[in-house]
Amino acid sequence: QVQPVESGGRLVQPGGSLRLSCAASTRTFANYAMGWFRQAPGKEREFVAAINWSGDRTYYADSVKGRFTISRDNAKNTVYLQMNSLKPEDTAVYYCAAGPYSGTMSTVYDYWGQGTQVTVSS
Repeated sequence: QVQPVESGGRLVQPGGSLRLSCAASTRTFANYAMGWFRQAPGKEREFVAAINWSGDRTYYADSVKGRFTISRDNAKNTVYLQMNSLKPEDTAVYYCAAGPYSGTMSTVYDYWGQGTQVTVSS
């Protein structure tokens, strides 16, 4: 069992930066690929970024490529999402997920956190 817990979401101004963290309570964290998804009000959940178990392969949605960076620290059982040059359209609840493969589809992931709210507004 893996229980991801997200943190770091808050109100930030357009153009600002934010780092989200996701801690997973499992001794086998290094066995899992991790992904970040987001869901804005009235919209479906969408893929943001993913990273494989070792951290040497990353994947991004086109909408965040060049602005967001996913990384992981297996010694700390934590995955991060560094978000720069934030835009109002990045406003959403951000979810962390764990699964056997680092895919872009939500169905790849077996375990999900409760989400953290990111609001980009002046």
